Amino acid sequence: MSPLQSVKFWLGEHLDLAKDALHIYVALILFLGSAALFRWPIKSWKPLAVVAVAALAGETWDMIDRVRGHIPQDLWGNWKDVWNTLFWPTMMWLLASRTALFDRRDFQKGTEE
Repeated sequence: MSPLQSVKFWLGEHLDLAKDALHIYVALILFLGSAALFRWPIKSWKPLAVVAVAALAGETWDMIDRVRGHIPQDLWGNWKDVWNTLFWPTMMWLLASRTALFDRRDFQKGTEE
């Protein structure tokens, strides 16, 4: 078992999370964490790119582990994992870039009234 698979198994066991839920949590941590760390607005493409690169790298690693373990590939499962990982960060990015929902000025107006 590769280090990635070991970590995924350990997190799933100790946090009592399904594999799909783990993808969602990691995606949101990467999306919001990279935006906060680098002070990128969430309407920027950069936090979403961090999640996309991580999702594709993780699935590539999973595919390599399957080859090494002589396990048949599950391309539909890989696609589902990438889609599942990108869904909520993409929704947050769309809302931030296309609406005023995450606009800081709207929050400040609410506190001034």
